Amino acid sequence: MPQIFHPSMNTISRVTIFGAVFIVGALGWVAYAVVRSPYVTNAGVITQQPVPFSHKHHVSECGIDCRYCHTSVESSSFAGIPPTQTCMNCHSELWVQSSMLEPVRASFRTNKPLEWNRVHDLPDFVYFDHSIHIQKGVSCAECHGDVNQMPLTYRASPLQMEWCLNCHFHPETRVGSRDAVFGSRSDTEPRMANDSQTDWAAKYHVKSKTNCSVCHR
Repeated sequence: MPQIFHPSMNTISRVTIFGAVFIVGALGWVAYAVVRSPYVTNAGVITQQPVPFSHKHHVSECGIDCRYCHTSVESSSFAGIPPTQTCMNCHSELWVQSSMLEPVRASFRTNKPLEWNRVHDLPDFVYFDHSIHIQKGVSCAECHGDVNQMPLTYRASPLQMEWCLNCHFHPETRVGSRDAVFGSRSDTEPRMANDSQTDWAAKYHVKSKTNCSVCHR
């Protein structure tokens, strides 16, 4: 019976099999990189807002405390979005002719809330409670980065489950004094010296929480 395939097909078959393994591996690596890229996580990407609000100006330069706008951050799961009245407490006297602030004035006149775009927007199947993290001594900067230095707000962290679990496995490495919770990273670093972190964790009864039902309810 005559030979159907040329002997070179043996080599071609081996190369094809090994090549397929490398191709699959390369595709897996590309998928891994894409899922963790800013294209998917939006980390480092400025979120457009109806008014270009500068946390750097209001917090670092004017000295306004986070809780003046985010009133419920210490007592509820949601940090709170300030009503237009909060903005107008100052801007009824300051920059009253600024065209940039016209959406704020229009919102106040019509009693229609500004539609801010969520920067840290978790999926609906994820439960996150701001108040418990604050009570346990976790600084705002741990998740939000140095917001007080952002002229325009962007997501500082990827907010993926792996990122959350890195903290939940060893929460004692991320806690400190509640008195410095609302400070910047430069303020929180001294409170998180390695020799004191265990003490803060014990004081606030911080424990590792990795059960699925903690976040997925």
